[in-house]
Amino acid sequence: MPKKEKANLEGGLPSHEEFDLGTKPEIMGQEPYVFSVDGKEWGNLPKDWTLKEATAVGVNSKDQVIVFNRGTKPIIIFDPNGKYIDSWGDGIFKNPHGITIDDDDYMYCVDNGDSTVRKFDSLGNLQFQIGEANKPSKKMSGIPFSVPTQVAVDSNNKDLYVADGYSNAKVHKYDKEGNYLFSWGESGTGEGQFNIVHNISTDSEGLVYVADRENHRIQVFDPTGKYIDQWINLSRAACLYIDRRGSEDIFYVGEYFSGISSNDTG
Repeated sequence: MPKKEKANLEGGLPSHEEFDLGTKPEIMGQEPYVFSVDGKEWGNLPKDWTLKEATAVGVNSKDQVIVFNRGTKPIIIFDPNGKYIDSWGDGIFKNPHGITIDDDDYMYCVDNGDSTVRKFDSLGNLQFQIGEANKPSKKMSGIPFSVPTQVAVDSNNKDLYVADGYSNAKVHKYDKEGNYLFSWGESGTGEGQFNIVHNISTDSEGLVYVADRENHRIQVFDPTGKYIDQWINLSRAACLYIDRRGSEDIFYVGEYFSGISSNDTG
């Protein structure tokens, strides 16, 4: 896995060639695919339940696995072995898309069907909501939100960054209480421009990483939205996760194979 060098905010991050990669990054899930099939799916769902489309997964401090999905129950909680524990979310979500769990086990759920971001505690109690349900902003207006996709939480100060998304080309920043601070980005292919802001995450230093899907790259920004660097040679970078638990951050990027068709709702 890549070893991340310490960022130099004035000089920028090292380019992808300068990362300590050994011979090349470790790639998992490359074709042709081979699976061990035992006739069972992971997750012990109650009878007649289905995940339908499991759009996002998070793990809390108890190692419980929270699946945000478009099936029978929007939020389903499993133990690490896939045993069903609990579920909730009935009647709340229109089209689940992204979930982020912070260090205090608060869950931030992005619903791209009604263009909202909701914060819940570990028991499913709503803490606050950003955006008015079912009232998205005008497409490409730059105003929050128009089909948002994901939220990132800065582990240092709990500031929020919302990827917005399918019908906007913006990143919106909020404080930990959900108060709007500022936005950046516009449609395009240049530095600081986006073509589907599909995922977002922060590292241990507070830098912001944006999966700019249809531009086939990850863009890197400081907390003020200043462009620092980009990682290229990707194919529709759709998913992004940064493991901050160890002495060095570990980055995972999921690519959306270009041969798979998609639509505006994702």
